[in-house]
Amino acid sequence: MSAGLLPKPQMRGLLTKRLRFHMVGAFILSVGSGLLYKFGVAEPRKRAYTEFYKNFDPMKDFEAKKAAGVFQSVPSTES
Repeated sequence: MSAGLLPKPQMRGLLTKRLRFHMVGAFILSVGSGLLYKFGVAEPRKRAYTEFYKNFDPMKDFEAKKAAGVFQSVPSTES
């Protein structure tokens, strides 16, 4: 009435084997999420800033804010 023998467990190199597997997975996951952020967030943001500043006139913006009374130290031209 002998049952089948169980295989011996791996006692040497188990940590190295599992660590190698998890390090490769972590590397692939981090590179993938970095690329996803770069092309999904950073590049569209750069394009939006470039498009905004292409037609931006800082003096016109300053005059509009000055007329609206946004600045406390700049006298308004409405008076």
